[in-house]
Amino acid sequence: MERGVFVLPKELCLLYCSVSSLFHQSSIPLFRSWVMKKAFIGIGSNLGDRRKNCSEAVKRLKEIRGCEFLGCSRWYLTSPVGVRDQDWFVNGVARLDAEISARELLSRLRSIETDMGRVRNEKWGPRVIDLDLLLYGEDIIRESDLEVPHPQMHLRRFVLVPLAELDPDVIHPILANTASQMLSGLKGEEQQVTLLEP
Repeated sequence: MERGVFVLPKELCLLYCSVSSLFHQSSIPLFRSWVMKKAFIGIGSNLGDRRKNCSEAVKRLKEIRGCEFLGCSRWYLTSPVGVRDQDWFVNGVARLDAEISARELLSRLRSIETDMGRVRNEKWGPRVIDLDLLLYGEDIIRESDLEVPHPQMHLRRFVLVPLAELDPDVIHPILANTASQMLSGLKGEEQQVTLLEP
């Protein structure tokens, strides 16, 4: 039996060409949107010029390869948690869209801390800069040196206030609550958070 040749109608050919051309032109940004993860970084300092340290950290976050810096909250003056006998902190939260893995991003954050002079002598003690990976998309990671979401973020007013300012609808992948819901659910006023003037 002789093979036949299937011929598409002219209208379908034109439609196919149009769709193919559109997909080809947009395939790279579409692919990027699929692979990039929305990451939130907690920023804090209570040594030296605290606000300047936080601003310098933001500058360095913008330089991380494989990430796109999308914004930062305002800065807040916050009372210390854990070790109370120390200076108050300046805190904020930044958002990145990340192509790199959570582990690689954490490594970049640790490098920024080290380069800025952080020394890890005491848990919750004074620090020139502190960069915490709070959320990495909807990923849940529990490893010895990497926990995402940050295990204490839902209990910390100094995290939730700037996070809710930056993205009130971002969802905690374990608790299934938004940032604004977690903030409104906090009890007690022992954590003092005050907006710093511009």
